[in-house]
Amino acid sequence: MKSKPELLATAASLTEAAALLDAGADALLIGDDRFGMRLAGHFSLEDTAAAVEMARARGRKVYAGLGGLMPNRLLDELPAYIKAIAEIGVDAAEFGDPAVLAAARREAPGLKLHWNAEMTSTNFATANYWGSKGASRVVLARELNMDEITEMAPKLEVEAQVQVHGMTNIYHSKRKLVESYMAHQGRPITGGSLGKERGLFLIEAERPDEKFPIYEDRNGTHIMSSDDICIMEDLHVLMEAGVHSFKIEGLLKPTAYNVAAVKAYRRAIDAYAVDPAGYAFREEWLDEVRALQDPERELTFGFFYKEQVY
Repeated sequence: MKSKPELLATAASLTEAAALLDAGADALLIGDDRFGMRLAGHFSLEDTAAAVEMARARGRKVYAGLGGLMPNRLLDELPAYIKAIAEIGVDAAEFGDPAVLAAARREAPGLKLHWNAEMTSTNFATANYWGSKGASRVVLARELNMDEITEMAPKLEVEAQVQVHGMTNIYHSKRKLVESYMAHQGRPITGGSLGKERGLFLIEAERPDEKFPIYEDRNGTHIMSSDDICIMEDLHVLMEAGVHSFKIEGLLKPTAYNVAAVKAYRRAIDAYAVDPAGYAFREEWLDEVRALQDPERELTFGFFYKEQVY
C-alpha cells in the first residue's frame, strides 16, 4: 500500500459533523449552498469555523465544497467567501468552475484545491492539466470502472479521490423542473418546499420498482440514483492502486446511517493498513449498514464493473 488513504464524509450539520468525526472520518466535506452543488447541508461561515475547530481538536480536516456552476451574479461574492474560509482554516476547496480557481489564486494562494468536474474527470491527462493549474487532487468521475481507475492512478500527478458509498447524481438542470411540472398540472407551489426534506421521487413506467429521488434548491433540479454504491468488498483493490481518498456520500441519508457507513469503511481501511498481504473483507463490517439500508434501495457496485464503450 502506498499510504493509508483518507476517509472523507459529507456532513449536513454540525451535529452530524461531530458524529462522523467520532465515527472515524478523516475529513469532512461541507459548504455554503450558494457555491456548492448537492451539498448534504448548508454551513454558514460561523458553522464552518465551528466545524474546523472540532476537526482540528481531533486532528482531522475540513474541505469546502464550491462545485457549483458559478453565474455572473455570484462572482462578486465569491472572492470574499474564499478569503474567509481560508482565514478560518479550511484545508482545501473543491471546485469545478475555473472562476473558483482564479479567485483562490488572488484571495487565498495557500488554499489547496481539489478539482471536481463530476463526469468529465475521466482521464489522467485532463486531471494532470488541472494539477498544473493549481489543483492538488482530482475527484474521479463516478462513471469510471475499476480497471479505468486502477490504470489511471499511477499516471496521476495529483491525488485521486473516489466515491465508494452512497447515492450519485444522474441528472441536473439549472431550471426548476418540478415547480414547472406542478404548475403545468394545475398544482402551483404556494407554500412548502421542493427540497431534500420533501422526499419526492420519480418512477419510470418501465421500472416501477425503482425510485429516483428528486429535489430542487437554489442551484436547480437534481435527480439521484435509485440505488447506492457500496464498494467495500473490493476496497482493497483501490487501496493497492494508490487512491488517496475515499468518499462516503451522505446526501439524503440519516446521520445514523452515515455514521454506520463511516465505521464500516474505517474498519476496512485500518485492517488493510495493518496487514495488506493478509487482508480479507469481512461481511460483518457491513451488518449495521445493511440493517439501516432503505429496503427500496439496493447496495451495488455502481459502474465499477461495467464495461465502458467510447
